[in-house]
Amino acid sequence: MADRCVHALNGALHELFERDDDVYLVGEDLLDPYGGAFKVSQGLSTRWPERVLTTPISEASLVGVSAGMAMRGLRPILEIMFGDFIAIGYDQIVNGISKFREMYNDQVQVPVVIRLPMGGGRGYGPTHSQSLEKTLLGVPNVTVVAISEYHDVGALLIAAVEDDEPVFFVENKLMYGRTLRRPEGGYIDELRCRETDGPYPAVALSGSEFSEDTVTVATYGGMTSLAVETSTNLILEHEIFCEVVSLSQLQPLEVEPIVESVRRTGALVTLEEGTLTGGFGAELAARVQASAWDDLRRPIQRVGAADSIVPAAPALEKTMLPGSRDLVDAVLAVTGTRV
Repeated sequence: MADRCVHALNGALHELFERDDDVYLVGEDLLDPYGGAFKVSQGLSTRWPERVLTTPISEASLVGVSAGMAMRGLRPILEIMFGDFIAIGYDQIVNGISKFREMYNDQVQVPVVIRLPMGGGRGYGPTHSQSLEKTLLGVPNVTVVAISEYHDVGALLIAAVEDDEPVFFVENKLMYGRTLRRPEGGYIDELRCRETDGPYPAVALSGSEFSEDTVTVATYGGMTSLAVETSTNLILEHEIFCEVVSLSQLQPLEVEPIVESVRRTGALVTLEEGTLTGGFGAELAARVQASAWDDLRRPIQRVGAADSIVPAAPALEKTMLPGSRDLVDAVLAVTGTRV
């Protein structure tokens, strides 16, 4: 059986711990046999008990302590058990971690990685199901990385730990149990797959045709699988081809792979799990219009969650979060297709 995302992340952590004594893992309930809320840290405390630090429930303190460890030359990885609680550490992030290097004239670095399990779909309710990564976009001097099963998730985590800048590493909770979907011979199933260069590559998946009705779907993280599944159905049901571009680097925003795709397709739909207003899609739409206005045939469509809290009841949660029908409607709208 192919590796699942949780196995790849766990393997990357073991590799990092094996080769670098400066790597530490900090967070709540990390010790074996529990191994963390989503089991990403299993086995680490057994092999390296002095470098896996289980902590009280105090996210503000955890962010500050991890920043201090990084400034002293270590490579801490902080696991926030549920990404929602990164909000408790925002003062440490916005007025500390993101500013220290420039405030102290490059005399210090803060190479901390903060892992953030984000997203809904599990019925965990309003305070454990959000996608808050958009609140980090625009914070200077930090990197925001989001993984999907179409990326080399282990390599992305290793690159984040090796980065000298602070990295917020977004892991969609539904993704942990999914099988990695890596290309073979440039293809995943029947979709052509291309990856950009660099430590945090984008992945582009497309059908075999580009025509007047081809659409770029720009997304990231846990929404990538929804985009790929829906684009396959659009080919079968409407003969509309999509190119799904899944970014891993959200901040600084890697807009070029999206612009390159839009110049081929002439149409863009953005897809994110976070609430729609003020999100990833809004920023991306502004950037693409500034760079590829003459290539766009129709207005950009954005798909995201309703501007509301995430309900605990499964039926209500499903209604609030973006789904396949929402994406289909957006693609049909951007192509001018009537059903």
